[in-house]
Amino acid sequence: MDKKYRAQTRWPLLAIGILAVAAPFRAQTTAQPAAQAQALATHVTLDRAIDLALKHNHSLQAARTLILQNQADEISANLRPNPVLIGDAQFLPVFHPNNFTNDYIDNTAQFDLGVGYLFERGKKRQHRLQAAKDQTAVTTAQVSDNERTLAFNVATQFIGVLLAQADLEFAEKDLASFQQTVDVSQASFQAGALSEGDLLKIKLQLLQFQMDVSAAKLARVQALASLRQLLGYESVPESYDVVGDLEYQPVKLGEDDLKAMALRERPDVRAAQLGITAAQSQHALAQSNGKRDVNAQINYTHVADASTASLFGSIQLPFFDRNQGEIARTRYAITQSQELSSEQASIALTDVANSYESLRTSDQVVQLYQGGYRKQAEDSRDISQYAYQRGAASLLDYLDAERSYRSTELAYRQALAQYMSSLEQLRQAVGTRSLP
Repeated sequence: MDKKYRAQTRWPLLAIGILAVAAPFRAQTTAQPAAQAQALATHVTLDRAIDLALKHNHSLQAARTLILQNQADEISANLRPNPVLIGDAQFLPVFHPNNFTNDYIDNTAQFDLGVGYLFERGKKRQHRLQAAKDQTAVTTAQVSDNERTLAFNVATQFIGVLLAQADLEFAEKDLASFQQTVDVSQASFQAGALSEGDLLKIKLQLLQFQMDVSAAKLARVQALASLRQLLGYESVPESYDVVGDLEYQPVKLGEDDLKAMALRERPDVRAAQLGITAAQSQHALAQSNGKRDVNAQINYTHVADASTASLFGSIQLPFFDRNQGEIARTRYAITQSQELSSEQASIALTDVANSYESLRTSDQVVQLYQGGYRKQAEDSRDISQYAYQRGAASLLDYLDAERSYRSTELAYRQALAQYMSSLEQLRQAVGTRSLP
């Protein structure tokens, strides 16, 4: 009895043991893809950020529906007029029901059944369709311009996050470095080599470093929140982060080459040029609408026991209304579109000139810092710290050198961020992110 019981209970226990051992491995296997997907979603590069914004930004998605609306207008513009079914019954003895006999219906009552159709002249349908297609092309270029603006805003905000992140890293590093100075000063005070007044000044200076860290953390959180709104709030998790550094990327193209590229690449310039074509299509449509259409009708008539057919046709005589006003208006609209296209090209050239000059100025500032000012500020801080710790320099000299070094480093990061923002502005002015 005991052997049989042990045999019955051994296999369930063995199965439970196997499941217990296999469960962690299975959980780990299923958790790895999810963790990898989460890791990919929470670390966003600049290119990935722009791609997410182009896919998930709600304002852009709303603008893209305008293209679909225009395409629906193309369907409406290409529709032919519906035929008209006509029917009537005449001379029915409604007020004399006694006369309502088969003989009366066959010989006296009249029945008509016909079909009418409007024949459009002047190729109105073809002109309507072409005008609708040209308007769709204009709207598509305008939506592309919205994408260009969104990419610039995302890149600018992304640089803001990088700047806040760089400031935070520097502030934390500077706080840790100055904390060592505070610790050394505390030991010197306890040994009697430092006055209490100098120790208090150093500790008060530590407060500034701690405030810098807090301000940098706040700036980073706010910059990430603003960037998330541009990306599409639900496209990234709340705990997402950006990947990248503040860096210097020289531009090799000259101003004239960039201007020529802007006239070719910018979607707003292309939209203005397509606007001329759309205005010309509207003018052609207005001219075709000046042609009078023909109403044709064929009727079958049964009266007096006879069946007959009738043909009808009508057309307006264009003595007065030949659509002169609309034709004149659309002709002036062509001139307006041509002027707007020239103005848009001028705006593009002006944008390139301004952004290129801004980039050159920012480039010069970055070169000044990289040319020696950063190294000089760091050397000055290190020398003052070394001299102060050995009693060869005053506390005020050391604190002043520390403040100069911190302000120089922060200004250098600001200069790098300004240069990168100017570069993004130039890319927006040219209309492409691919600049040699």
